[in-house]
Amino acid sequence: MRMRLAAVLLFGIAGSAAGQRFYEDDPLTAEPPPRAVTSARARKLSDYYDVVINSVATPGARQPERGRRVRATNVNTMGEPLAGSWYARRHYYKRMNLDELTQVPGGYPPPDSSSPWLIVAAKTEGITPGFVVVDSSKRKFFVKLDPLSNAEMATGAEAIATRIFYALGYHVPANFLVEVDPKMLDVDERVSFNDPQTGMVRRMTRMDLEEVLWKAPKTKSGKYRVTASLALEGKPLGPFRYHGTRSDDPNDVFPHEHHRELRGLHVFCAWLNHDDSRAINTLDTLVEDGAPHLRHHLIDFGSTMGSASERWDSAREGGDYMFGWRRAAVQLFSLGLVIPEWARASYPRLPGVGRFEAERFDPDDWKPQYPNPAFNNRLADDEFWAAKQVAKFTDEELLAIVKTAQYSDARSERYIFDTLRARRDKIVGVYFAKVLPLDRFRIENNELMWDLPGSSYGITVGSLNVQWFEFHNGSSLSTPLGFNGEVIPTGRSNGYLRAEVTAQSRPGQSIDVYVRLRGGRPSLVGVEYQWPESGDVLCEAPMLAGNSEATPPPRGQDR
Repeated sequence: MRMRLAAVLLFGIAGSAAGQRFYEDDPLTAEPPPRAVTSARARKLSDYYDVVINSVATPGARQPERGRRVRATNVNTMGEPLAGSWYARRHYYKRMNLDELTQVPGGYPPPDSSSPWLIVAAKTEGITPGFVVVDSSKRKFFVKLDPLSNAEMATGAEAIATRIFYALGYHVPANFLVEVDPKMLDVDERVSFNDPQTGMVRRMTRMDLEEVLWKAPKTKSGKYRVTASLALEGKPLGPFRYHGTRSDDPNDVFPHEHHRELRGLHVFCAWLNHDDSRAINTLDTLVEDGAPHLRHHLIDFGSTMGSASERWDSAREGGDYMFGWRRAAVQLFSLGLVIPEWARASYPRLPGVGRFEAERFDPDDWKPQYPNPAFNNRLADDEFWAAKQVAKFTDEELLAIVKTAQYSDARSERYIFDTLRARRDKIVGVYFAKVLPLDRFRIENNELMWDLPGSSYGITVGSLNVQWFEFHNGSSLSTPLGFNGEVIPTGRSNGYLRAEVTAQSRPGQSIDVYVRLRGGRPSLVGVEYQWPESGDVLCEAPMLAGNSEATPPPRGQDR
């Protein structure tokens, strides 16, 4: 199979000059071998700049108010992102068992506690400081503690969110939940830090370590419960942005705001109330797996499920932006009489549980701390792609994942589980209503088959109709065959067919399923969802194709 990342074909409207739509190696499932990255530079990103630029300037491409909507560009002909540097196909694509769902991502062994951990760097400022340690096996871990006021909150949230994001297909760190005896911590004599009292840089002492630990709660056994995050493989190169591309990465050809796994991330972050889902909580690393290339990670999940890491989250988080101009104007002109929905929510008084609830939760109206270009470019098919993965988690699986937080109070465990389950159900209800929610199309005994993933949630679609067309691969035009039903009309030896699947109960919603015929034998080659969008016309979905002769799209630039 001849495939290169340069072998990308972007489509506009049907019949564009871009060429044929499908190639013989479609649908692709994984990225081709990457081009060698030879000049990538480590970069820093100002968190303050990121807040301002996304709140005021709205960087990156935006969906037009009317006209052609831009679908996700980094998907294959089935509408799925490829496994590779951004994404891995896990729980939804191949169901993970309970052991796989609950183990630390990657299956790495925990930090070695047979001898003391050596502190090689420290952060002493802030309410929840931390430090960097090297264990006896010479592995580096970033250690984070709970705030004194909320034992188990940040570490529990990190344990749960890490496993869920991993199961959803993202590259994440191996985050271990461990208890540490302070006697097991030694300070490297070369460690220096900024003294918070004098502002001077000086050598760190044992007393400085004790001051760090005083700001964290102890367990009943006198130890400290911490998240120990294994350093990621490769050379750190700084965060990725949710718009544009990295100009020093030849494999980064699709604007990030049009990545399906980044658009759909809105749904996952809404589920877990990951309002801190910003660029600063991502990390690119240069890895040497084959040709040197970048791998893109999500990191730092301590601010999920109502935790703000160092305190309870504000009730506003997830309900409005940090600078919500429109809602601020409503409050001003109504003299505060219009109460926002998020302000009506109630929360349990459990120290280990953040401000996390389901009764007032609206996944479509959920917001991170400030605008995210990828989230704001999402379309109904991006949302359905994410929602069907959320729907995949059963109650048993969710409970098993929640148990990895090891809450000492059974009420905390039950509340987090109940809230995740209720938010999951709301996500399914909202996003399965926007498109015809059929999935896992396949061919069995010459018939087109599919699943209804919402059936276990009480979602029905009524009677379905399948109308067949001859599809002209070069022009993307279709000719009606006058044939209806699930049986595939294989009267010709070679060519392409298009099945239009509709439901009487879902006007305006349809699914185009593409079938390739070779020697009269059918194979599935493409799936595309259609839905009404306030009278707008949707661009035909751009797709990754396997044609090695195709021309790559213009390179994007960091903006």
